[in-house]
Formats: sequence, structure tokens, C-alpha cells
Amino acid sequence: MRLERVCFLGRVRPERLAEYRARHERVWPDMLAALREAGWGNYSLFLTEDGLLVAYLETQDYQAALDRMAATEVNARWQRDMAPYFTELDGLPPDQGFKRVGEIFHVD
Repeated sequence: MRLERVCFLGRVRPERLAEYRARHERVWPDMLAALREAGWGNYSLFLTEDGLLVAYLETQDYQAALDRMAATEVNARWQRDMAPYFTELDGLPPDQGFKRVGEIFHVD
């Protein structure tokens, strides 16, 4: 089955970069389990010194994976806790406010 490769962008507030990095050194075990169960595979976050967050994941169906996460209590808590770290969300939780980047090239 073909995997959907997903990249999305966010912007972390400059004054919260260190704290944001630290939060990801100790992601809650129930959040990690929920991501795996929802189908978020090969998931990585990259953060530049100026706050650009680049995320990449592979999944069978991104919308279905988002929907499965949205149905979990742990995701609601995580999104609520993470929202203050970000700019440019237009009032949405981070998992809905990030900007998806379209894939234009891939080599296996």
C-alpha cells in the first residue's frame, strides 16, 4: 500500500524556542502511543533557530490519521498546551493551523 508523505510548517515564538525543544524531549507516553495508533509513522520535527518548524510524517491516509487523533483526549490536552508556543495559527489548534506543504518530487 502506498504511503502518503506529509510535510507541514509552523512558526514557534522566538522567546519560547528553548522551552518548545525541552517539551519535545519529554513527550507524554500516552501522546506517543496515540500518534502510533492513529497511523502517524516516521514522524519528525525540525526547528530552525528563527522558529520555523518543519514536520514530516508518513501515513496511509493523512485526513484519517488527523481524525483519529482529534478523537483522543490526550491530543486535545497536547494541542491546548502547545498552542501558546506558536504564531500564525489564526485561532486554530496547532494540528489544524499548520500550513501543509505540497510534495513536488520524491526519490525512493
